[in-house]
Amino acid sequence: MNCKGQLIDLSTPKVMGILNITPNSFFDGGKYKNEKELLERVDKMLGEGATFIDVGAYSSKPNAEFVSEEEEISRIMPVVNLLQKYFPDILLSIDTFRAEVAKVCIENGAAIINDISAGKLDDKMLQTIAKYQIPYIMMHMKGTPQTMQTLAQYDDMVKEMLFYFSERIAAARAIGINDLIVDPGFGFAKTLEQNYELMQKMELFQILELPLLIGISRKSMIYKALDVNAEMALNGTTILNTIALTKGAKILRVHDVKEAVECVKLYNKMIGI
Repeated sequence: MNCKGQLIDLSTPKVMGILNITPNSFFDGGKYKNEKELLERVDKMLGEGATFIDVGAYSSKPNAEFVSEEEEISRIMPVVNLLQKYFPDILLSIDTFRAEVAKVCIENGAAIINDISAGKLDDKMLQTIAKYQIPYIMMHMKGTPQTMQTLAQYDDMVKEMLFYFSERIAAARAIGINDLIVDPGFGFAKTLEQNYELMQKMELFQILELPLLIGISRKSMIYKALDVNAEMALNGTTILNTIALTKGAKILRVHDVKEAVECVKLYNKMIGI
């Protein structure tokens, strides 16, 4: 995977640290009150072994409030510029489904675009990715963050998801997008039981012959199953991240980088890397 001229080898799994700058994110919303706290958080994640930092300015939790494009840009650009200044070699992933947000961030140094809608919420997104030739994470979701939990009906979930990805991958390839990553979208238009079915069958997505990104960090599929809260879901996250690695995950998107990096190290030890 080519990130700003740097080749990232995904034959060994990598960790993506989450930096939510939304005031209403389900776990860490509103946590960083000033530049110093934000820089300390990123420095810690990079020091613990994160290859990528994923920055999001629009919460995609179920029933999240709508944020205008202008507001999203005004939230995210100061952070992109700040991180580029203090960490010039940082590989920034931008969590957005809007082409204009992606464009502005790429032009200011972003290395990856992480789109929860795989281009379905903004018909200019794929063209933007093709123009800048930047790695693109395409996730499975139905509807929008506001409606997705009402759309968790499937005749055959994995089959429908594979069809969805086949269509989105074909659309991306048709306009010349090279580096694609697939995210099955745990928690997006999926019930608790469907999330675990998806985890059970995750190796089937290797048929797409693309790297798999898994984002289950501290999500409700963990804390509801354990009858705890997000703050107490680190152990469950670590367990499911380990299972995901055994089923082909190449990128773990997490709040807790140290623990995820340890998962990868032990997994690599097990398989002899």
